[in-house]
Amino acid sequence: MKSVKNEKPPKASKVKGQKFIKTQITPVEPYDPEALIEVQHLTKTFDGLKVLDNISTKIFKGEKVAVIGPSGSGKSTFLRCLNVLEDPTDGYVFFEGSNLCDLNVDINIRRRRMGMVFQQFNLFNNMKVLENITLAPVHVGLQDLRKTQRKNFFIRLCNLFRSKDKKAPLLAVEKTKKQIKAEAEQNAKRLLERIGLLDKADVYPSTLSGGQRQRIAIIRALAMSPKVMLFDEPTSALDPEMVGEVLALIKEVADEGMTMVIVTHEMGFAREVASRVLFMADGIITEEGAPKQLFEQPQTDRLKEFLSKVL
Repeated sequence: MKSVKNEKPPKASKVKGQKFIKTQITPVEPYDPEALIEVQHLTKTFDGLKVLDNISTKIFKGEKVAVIGPSGSGKSTFLRCLNVLEDPTDGYVFFEGSNLCDLNVDINIRRRRMGMVFQQFNLFNNMKVLENITLAPVHVGLQDLRKTQRKNFFIRLCNLFRSKDKKAPLLAVEKTKKQIKAEAEQNAKRLLERIGLLDKADVYPSTLSGGQRQRIAIIRALAMSPKVMLFDEPTSALDPEMVGEVLALIKEVADEGMTMVIVTHEMGFAREVASRVLFMADGIITEEGAPKQLFEQPQTDRLKEFLSKVL
């Protein structure tokens, strides 16, 4: 009998110049250049339990996609795979044409353009509100500044060994450290004023209500000028009377044209704001469509059962 002990798993088909995560075994397919996000055959397992099972879908610029379904259906895991906070066990996630499962892709650069809002706010309680909002823009700005300075150092070094007519020009330094911090602070104050919380700039998040903290978490994500916003049940940790103010801000952001994917149990909000709804159950998207179609004319028994319990 032939031993299979040392057999290796099948390798992913490679596109020239790409190197995929080792666990990927499904061949990558050509992505749709019109899609802002494209998911191909996404699978995720935890300790042998398959949480996501071969999901494929596309999200286009300007879409507002609501993800609904029973607890434990894989909604939050799906959302976290979109910006690779969870590494897919198999399958691929494309964002702006870049394969986020490609080890040659700098995932941190891509995440700059993907805002994420969590259930539990995820604000730093040892930092004041203004510091929470400016933290990422300042960090990224200084990171880019240091990168440019390092490149200029090596350009200067190489120019020492070049003739005068062959010296390479230095890269432009667009902003100083002081300017980066000043612009981030100015933008943060503008966003706080937008939500009526400018007077809370110098207080600590722990002194604020849940609704206030979640609205600050939303503008913290907006401070990075993202191309897409990902919301993971943003109202689930709030008292009922605070839900409305958070949903109103999300709707305002949606009306401004922001692409968003929101995992939610707020069916009324999904019906009102979403341009498309995905219904997930048992780790798969069992049905999707426009809100009116999905809520009023469900096709699958699983969705009919779910809606009968929540509407």
